[in-house]
Amino acid sequence: MAVFKATFWRLISGTLGIICLSLMATLGILLKNYSDCCSCQEKWIGYRCNCYFISSESRTWNESRHLCASQKSSLLQLQSRDELDFMSSSQQFYWIGLSYSEEQNAWLWESGSVLSQDLFPLFGTSNRKNCIAYNPKGNAVDEPCEIKNRFICKQQVI
Repeated sequence: MAVFKATFWRLISGTLGIICLSLMATLGILLKNYSDCCSCQEKWIGYRCNCYFISSESRTWNESRHLCASQKSSLLQLQSRDELDFMSSSQQFYWIGLSYSEEQNAWLWESGSVLSQDLFPLFGTSNRKNCIAYNPKGNAVDEPCEIKNRFICKQQVI
């Protein structure tokens, strides 16, 4: 009887050990897949599965756009008001990918999409013919695109 009890408990502990190892392997795979979502290149900041490059140099809007493109990214296109929560303490203004298109008579993102209505109050009163510089505290200013500002590039990680 004692041999039967010892064998029974060995079988139970072996089964539980296999279940634990399986759960740990599954958790490891899930964590690996999630961490790959936000892996960014050096000097870029990962936030909500996007990568952001915050420049320390000032460039014109077009120069900024070309520098972002050379890094397989684009000037920042805000998707929501809280997108830049991770850097809300900054006092600087940065070029983002929003400029006025005279052809379409509308504010367009660099991608060609129209400014969404929920973000319009941030930028809606700006001078047409300019580009937008944005401060992560929620302020936006329109400035001639030839002025030099720092810039933010965004790269979506898929």
